[in-house]
Amino acid sequence: MKIPLYQVDAFTDQPFHGNPAGVCFLSAPRPNQWMQSVAQEINLSETAFLLQEDSGYRLRWFTPTVEVDLCGHATLASAHILWETDRLEMDKIAQFYSRSGSLTARLEGDWIQLNFPVKRLELVTIPEELSTVLGIRPVFVGKNQFDYLVEVESEEILRSLQPDMTRLSQIPVRGVIVTCASTTPGYDFISRFFAPRIGVPEDPVTGSAHCCLAPYWSEKLHKQAMTAYQASRRGGELRLHLENDRVLITGQAVTVFQGELNA
Repeated sequence: MKIPLYQVDAFTDQPFHGNPAGVCFLSAPRPNQWMQSVAQEINLSETAFLLQEDSGYRLRWFTPTVEVDLCGHATLASAHILWETDRLEMDKIAQFYSRSGSLTARLEGDWIQLNFPVKRLELVTIPEELSTVLGIRPVFVGKNQFDYLVEVESEEILRSLQPDMTRLSQIPVRGVIVTCASTTPGYDFISRFFAPRIGVPEDPVTGSAHCCLAPYWSEKLHKQAMTAYQASRRGGELRLHLENDRVLITGQAVTVFQGELNA
């Protein structure tokens, strides 16, 4: 059986930038281990698996090593392919059913707007091993359902971080978000995201991290609408709008290639 497979660069309008995601359309349910094996074979930070269900799609995300509860860039990539391949009419909302509940996406001109749940922080004391591994003095440390969030003083500090991934992988969270206010024109804040524990040493652009970053910076900056940049080597831009317990995450996407799985 041949299964359609796409690779999409998300949160960018240029190939080989943003965050690459695999998008795999299933015609019938597949075992968890099969999906995990496909994700390991593709070896991108996330591969999305979609199975049509009711008026939308059951959506699951796998890194090369584990299934995750929420992923922004692979959801953006999935919506992009639905419209690009005429599986969904351009004026229709993409409906996804996931481990994080109902998620939607809509076209806004050349951009795609995701509707995701807010992930709020609790103030915590930074674990000594995390401070050592990052090699920084944080301005703030918080923790949400998935990750630690660490604010640092400057872009220079953030961009120069080189964490010990082996030691970072031993800290029992999905990942670590590092962020600071932006001094780069056009952006309100920037971030990086490290998740070696789930097989993603540094994620190029992390939509789900902005479910936490958006409310954090909204409170600090007194703004509901913000523009963010994730300062990985590939980099990516996100437009954010906070609406109570939801965050609208808007980005662009471009298809890099398509093919078929012989499995």
